[in-house]
Amino acid sequence: MDRIRITGGRKLNGIIPISGAKNAALPLMIAGLLSEETLILDNVPRLADVAQLQRILGNHGVDIMSAGKRTGDREYQGQTLHIFAADIIDTTAPYELVSRMRASFWVIAPLLARMHEARVSLPGGCAIGTRPVDLLIMALEKLGADIAIDSGYVVAKAAGGLKGAAIDFSKVTVSGTHVAMMAATLAKGTTIITNAACEPEIADVARCLNKMGARVSGAGTPRISIEGVEKLHGARHTVLPDRIEAGTYAMAVAMTGGDVQLAGARPELLQSALDVLTQAGAEISVNDEGIRIARNGAGIRPVKVSTAPFPGFPTDLQAQLMALMIQAEGSSEITETIFENRFMHVQELARFGARISLDGETATIDGIARLRGAPVMATDLRASVSLVIAGLAAEGETMVNRVYHLDRGFERLEEKLSACGASIQRISD
Repeated sequence: MDRIRITGGRKLNGIIPISGAKNAALPLMIAGLLSEETLILDNVPRLADVAQLQRILGNHGVDIMSAGKRTGDREYQGQTLHIFAADIIDTTAPYELVSRMRASFWVIAPLLARMHEARVSLPGGCAIGTRPVDLLIMALEKLGADIAIDSGYVVAKAAGGLKGAAIDFSKVTVSGTHVAMMAATLAKGTTIITNAACEPEIADVARCLNKMGARVSGAGTPRISIEGVEKLHGARHTVLPDRIEAGTYAMAVAMTGGDVQLAGARPELLQSALDVLTQAGAEISVNDEGIRIARNGAGIRPVKVSTAPFPGFPTDLQAQLMALMIQAEGSSEITETIFENRFMHVQELARFGARISLDGETATIDGIARLRGAPVMATDLRASVSLVIAGLAAEGETMVNRVYHLDRGFERLEEKLSACGASIQRISD
């Protein structure tokens, strides 16, 4: 099993290219099931989750071709996938595939919309709370699906096809919004989704669906309207840049000091995180190439932050911010409002010497001047990269174990950081 070894204490200077967004690429790939024509996706990141979803889609009979390099391609430019779902030969998504990644459960929406049936295992993924699928099932039932749970599988049927409906989510749900939006594209009539998630990835998927012939309006706002169409056609779409990756590297630079250009990053996708970093003492400027972040000389200032749905501070950057705050000059507070159990990185950060106390959903971090490297273990995707950030600033050597979590969401992390001066390398046993 791979590990990552870091020798801390080096500033980061240079350019880090930002990859395509995992949280957009996965639902975009799943949207390929909605059409019998080819969906071409550019700037797809090379991640373990993308490869796993390719296996899941292949099980349904989808052919996926990854195009090779082309003249003029930039370093770290994402791959181009050709997704061809002319014949869906199997509407079952089995446990052994779905259990490894929660987002794969979303195949239930296009399978049900196009084939009028689906049998999908209840999902797995990061162990950061229950994250139930009840809101997803509610949305599909509103659209006219008959749903039963049988031996750990969600069995859905819509004999005459799905029908447009009013779907009002009791709480903001990214997964529920994705599922409802995809399912409604082929439903008869108009669907109105209220209290919809506003994340940029939702709007990106909607843009792609519209290129395929869907009629989606309002994506990126709390009210989405979808006028159902009979069928969707092929299209070509470029995955938007990963705001979580950009925010992660921004926090790494704020932690270590230095000056880094985040090439391709778009500030409007993570403004709340950039605002927090500015409060913490980082210098942030926006230019034609992306976002530049620097911290030279100034100390890290403490902050008080609560996670919130977009455009609030992302839960997917909470662990990274906590790593940054363990060297702040004072006491910080981070409140996690989205997922329970998302403080599992606290005990691992404590191995660097961090002083963190928990009270319910709030963590109080009392900053310390020096961190010491330690052997640590990743517990989930975002927690694992917080350990890397701490290791970059710690004195001595840090060994991050179970880095397969990192490979699910960060493309060539050690290459990108070492190119900016970090002492970081992957060790394969």
